[in-house]
Order: sequence, then C-alpha cells, then structure tokens
Amino acid sequence: MSELWSRLGFLAIALVVYRIGTHIPIPGINPEQVAALFQQSQGTILQYFNLFSGGALERMSIFALSVVPYISSAIVMQLFSNSVPYLQELKKDGQAGRNKITQYTRYGTVIFALIQSSALTVTLQTAGLIDAGSIFSAFVAVISIVTGTMFLMWLGEQISERGIGNGISIIIATSIITGVPRAFGQALEQTQQGDLNYLLLIVLAVLTLLVVAFVVFVENAQRKITVNYAQRNQVRGMIQAPSSFLPLKLNMSGVIPAIFASTFLLFPASLSSWFGNIDGLGGLQEFSLYLNPGQPLYILLFVILIVSFCYIWLALTFSSNDIAENLKKGGAFIPGIRPGEQTASFIDLILSRLTVFGSFYLSLVCILPLVLINSFGVSFYLGGTSVLIVVVVMLDLQRQIQSYIMSQQYQSILKNANISGSKKSKRR
Repeated sequence: MSELWSRLGFLAIALVVYRIGTHIPIPGINPEQVAALFQQSQGTILQYFNLFSGGALERMSIFALSVVPYISSAIVMQLFSNSVPYLQELKKDGQAGRNKITQYTRYGTVIFALIQSSALTVTLQTAGLIDAGSIFSAFVAVISIVTGTMFLMWLGEQISERGIGNGISIIIATSIITGVPRAFGQALEQTQQGDLNYLLLIVLAVLTLLVVAFVVFVENAQRKITVNYAQRNQVRGMIQAPSSFLPLKLNMSGVIPAIFASTFLLFPASLSSWFGNIDGLGGLQEFSLYLNPGQPLYILLFVILIVSFCYIWLALTFSSNDIAENLKKGGAFIPGIRPGEQTASFIDLILSRLTVFGSFYLSLVCILPLVLINSFGVSFYLGGTSVLIVVVVMLDLQRQIQSYIMSQQYQSILKNANISGSKKSKRR
C-alpha cells in the first residue's frame, strides 16, 4: 500500500505542476486584452478549446494548447494504424512495435503543436496582443507554446509510468474539473440576483447526479458474446475447455464522436465571429444564428453528426475480421456460428445494434445541457462531452487503483506462502 500512496502522491504533485503552468503567460502577452478577446468570442471554438485547457487558453499561458496536439496526433495514428500496412505490422510486433508507434505519435505532436501554435500566434497578432511587426515576438510565442505542449506530453507519460492512470486523460479531466467551482459560483450569483430559482438550482444538482449515474451505468454496460474453445487432448481422453466471453461495450466509440460533432458545429460561429464584419460575408453571420446552441437546426445536425461519427469511428478503429481471425487461431468459436467470415459478420451485426443505442446515449447526454440552457437560461457545466470525459477517466482510474490493490494483495499472499513453505521445508 505504501507504493500505491507514493504513486498517488506523484500524481498529485504532477497535477499541481500542471495547474501552476496554466498561470504562466506567454512572454509579451497582456492578460487584460486576452480576457477582452475571449469575452467577444463567447460560443466560438475558442471557448470549446479553453474548456480542455483548464482556462490556460483564456490566460494565454504556455499551456494554452494543453494536450490537444497530442490528442490530434494520437487520433491520426489510430486511423493510420488500421489502414497503413507498415503500421499494421508494427502493431503486431508487440512492445517494440508499440514503442515505435508511440515515438511517431510524439513526432506528430510536435508537428501539430507547431501548426496550431503558429495559427494561434497569427490570431494574437491580428488582435493586437502581440507586436505584428516583430518576428522575434512571434518566434518566442510559438516556441513557448510548443515547449509547454511537449512538457505536458512528457508530464502525462510520467504520470502513466510513475503515477497511476492514463496521464493524458487525467490532465484533460483535471482541466474540466477545475472549471466546476467557477460554474457553481456563477449559478449561485444568478440565484442571488433573482435570475435563477433556488428550487431550480436544487433540481439541477439532482439532475447532474442522475446524469453522472446514467453515464456510469452505460459506460460499464457490456454485451457478452459466449466463446467456446475446442476440446483438448488429454492422456485419458478428451475434455471440454471452459467457455469465456467476448465483451463488447455498449458505447464502443467512446467520447470521440461527441468531440468531433461539437467541433464541426462550432466552426460556423467561429467564422462568423472572425469574418462576419467583412463586406460580402454578412450572410455568414445570419446563417450562424440558426446554428446557435439550442436552436432546432443545431440540435438536429448535432444528433446526425454524433450518429454518423459513431459508425465512422467504429469502422475505422475496430476490425471484426481481426477478432474473428484471432478466435480461429486460438481454437475458439461462437456457438452456432462458423469460424471465419460468418463470425466476423455476426460480430458486425452485434456492433451495429450496439452502436444504435450508443449513439442515442451520446446524443441524449450532449443535448441535455442545450435544452437546459435554452429552456431555463442556466449554465449546465457538467454536461455533454465534459461529463463523458470526466466520468470515463475517473472510472478508468478507479479500475486501475483496484487492480493495483489486488495485485499487491496477491503478491503479499504469495510472499507469505513462500516464506511459510520454506520454513516447513527447513523443519523437515
């Protein structure tokens, strides 16, 4: 247990370092001007990215991009690893292949960080937050942001290695959780000003707990497909190997479809905010009004995009043919289904049905905060993608802590058994 506490302590220290870094501004940035810029960019893609940076983007700190470049690189590598033959071979190479893919992901992170930091620097220069005529100021800003991103990537890897849980996921969840007190304070302020009823505030608190419980239930839900193994030869005859299960989650796509759908729908609002005042582009601003969060067209497109991305992401990241092939090589089969192509078709059928419920679940959780904002005019911070990310990360952290405790208990039992066994042998 002492080692577990040391790992948890390392995790706490790493998160404190991360939160300190979110308050270190980029050299030459005026925080007041940045705050004014974000006040004008409410409802755009900047606000969405600010959520994942824990407010670092709003303060234009060295962690302004957070781990977004790493996530982008990891998603690209995930897609390519199922379509590029060279990466497919690396996946089959065991730990050495995974290390190589991890190295490529790091290189991709540098590329994405350079692109995104350059775009952010140009935006800052256009807004007058950085001297547009100074190449040195722009260079310092880009280098500061890229360095901060790479440090966060390294910190996340250290959390995974020396702490507990997935470091990158925990950093993202921490960024979201740090905004909860601020959202709670805004709700209390609305209540004191009479904009929000106390009874409604209690209802929102209960509803938040119900949403979290619903997400926990669905994320733990599985469809278990019975898998039997062929009979094995023994000296005295044949025995039937015990059956096992192939677990398929109800939400196989995770939170990625909701993130993609939200990003796509935020682009019109962002474009209208940046270019709506240009002559000839006034229609863009009028069109973006129909895509404001809570509008019927927005909700309809949101649901369509979530359902579409659920199926697309599942098709790109999950191969039923590989599962069927592995079962066949291991001498396993699904009762009543022939190994090979029929097994792959059966798994595809089950996944298609599961994705129907999974996409409906994602759509429901993501639409709920929009309905609350549109109906009652309140800010439901723990909703949509934020609650999904936080709950999934916390569930994974809980499982890893439990498995670590169990492994420590087994090691102590085996150690005591060996000690007692050695004492008995000495007595004999």
